[in-house]
Formats: sequence, structure tokens, C-alpha cells
Amino acid sequence: MVKSSNKARRGGLAASPSHLMHRALQLALDIYAEEAGSDGLTQRQFAVLEAVSHRSGLTQTDLVRATGIDRSTLADLVARMTTKGLLERERSTIDARAKAVRLSEAGAAALEAARPKVEAADKRILALLPKAKRDGFLARLAELAGAADAAPDKARAELKAAKKAARDAKKAGKQAKKADKAPKLKLVEPA
Repeated sequence: MVKSSNKARRGGLAASPSHLMHRALQLALDIYAEEAGSDGLTQRQFAVLEAVSHRSGLTQTDLVRATGIDRSTLADLVARMTTKGLLERERSTIDARAKAVRLSEAGAAALEAARPKVEAADKRILALLPKAKRDGFLARLAELAGAADAAPDKARAELKAAKKAARDAKKAGKQAKKADKAPKLKLVEPA
């Protein structure tokens, strides 16, 4: 590990949360790859199988929410995992337009084989931090993940509020124009 100077720590990349999280992600994925091995599941494959193992019959939309993997990447991933025989697709019983996925026997076996490797990777990652800081670290990561999960709903609510405000402003503008065009009554004072 290369130590950075105090001067470098005060600014630039060393003070950028997005850069530091990216570096931490790179480290975590490298550790995961070492533990999983070249023939093991990728981290994303593991996440999909783990999510499906907890709730069979998830649609791709459900999997996006459960894993945080973007829709197009997830669609490709599920297609490849289905071809490999790790997942099985069937028409959703809830939404006839959607396909639901469930674990195949091979997928369940791959997941069981991967769990100890993922646990080892997680232990190695946490071991990089002092014991007293691990729970706090996990809590902060959970907060960030929660914010990421809430972002689409928040964005939809903000868009809905903005559209309503625009409609209300347009309506108020029309009413103001109408009021300006209305004939004005003249009051005549008695002589």
C-alpha cells in the first residue's frame, strides 16, 4: 500500500468521496475475485442468485431493486445465467408481460458453493479495518445503499411535484388572462 502525504490527503482525489468509494470497490472486487477463483461466480452473479434464493419468482424489475444492478446489465446477466443453466425463466403469475426467474438445481448448487467464498472475501475486506470501526463502516455502507434504493422513488416524486406545479402555474396564468379580458363594470356616482 502506498502512503500518501498529508498535503495530498487534504485535497484532490484523496478528498473525493466518489473516487475513494471507487478505489474501495476495486479493492473489494479484487478480493472477491481472488476468493471466488476464475471458475467461480462473479459478484453480480452471486448477488442475483442470492436475491432469487430468498424470493423465487422475481421479475427483472424486482431484481433491479434487490441487487442495485442497472436494468440493461441485469437483462444481459439474467439471459447469460439462464443459458448457463443457473436460472430458469417463466411467465410471471403477477404480470403476464413479465418473466419471473427462479433458481435451477445448478444455480442452487453454484450458490451453495459460492457462499463460503463470499464470506471469506467479506472477512478479508473487513479485516482491513480496525475491529472497533467495522460495525460503523457497515452501517454507513447500509445508509448509502438505502439512499441509492430510495433515489428512484424520490426522483419520481420530485418529477410528479414539478409537473403538478407547472400545471398549476399554467392554470393560474389562464385564469389571470381571463380576468384581464373580462369586461370591467363602471361605477357611476349619483349626481
